Amino acid sequence: MSAAASRAPRLPRSAPLRDDGSAEEDWALNQRVAGGDRAAFQLLVLRHEGRLRAFLARAAGCDADDLAQEAFVRAWQRAGEYRGQGSYAAWILGIGWRLFLDQRRTGKRREGLASADDDAPTSTDPRGASDAAIDADRLLAALSPQERAALTLCFGHGWSHGEAAEIMGVPLGTLKSLVLRGRAKAQKMIGEGADG
Repeated sequence: MSAAASRAPRLPRSAPLRDDGSAEEDWALNQRVAGGDRAAFQLLVLRHEGRLRAFLARAAGCDADDLAQEAFVRAWQRAGEYRGQGSYAAWILGIGWRLFLDQRRTGKRREGLASADDDAPTSTDPRGASDAAIDADRLLAALSPQERAALTLCFGHGWSHGEAAEIMGVPLGTLKSLVLRGRAKAQKMIGEGADG
């Protein structure tokens, strides 16, 4: 772990999903963070941690907590790079998404090409899940990570196509194609399940 990462404030293990901050408030808080204000950073974490962890849980599965932690460490380290051109939430989700892609690429290099099953998210939640949640998890697990992320952002988290494209770092047309392909695959699987 780098020295800068070790100086970043420790994050709470669980924080409620909060999306109650305005863009102006987030911008002002981040400016304070860029100056080293840990209390301002803690407020940003509390506002955005739940959404980030939920997104990464769907996209990355069991590595979501580690990825979210690293995303916030990077946000702390790079606070001066946030220019306020998009929402802070989109910026931090984008950091988390790129970390997931980097981790995935590194893992594939180490282990060779992974099978499709290796990309499927796994749940580490000890609580029981409803049948609908299990079915949704199965549907999402059958999609590529990019399709899974696009559907999760647009339908699960309510981001617009433009915002989701920005978070994922892809052109708008590519994002729309990922959403359409993912929906078509999911609808086909639902249809096949109803027939069986």
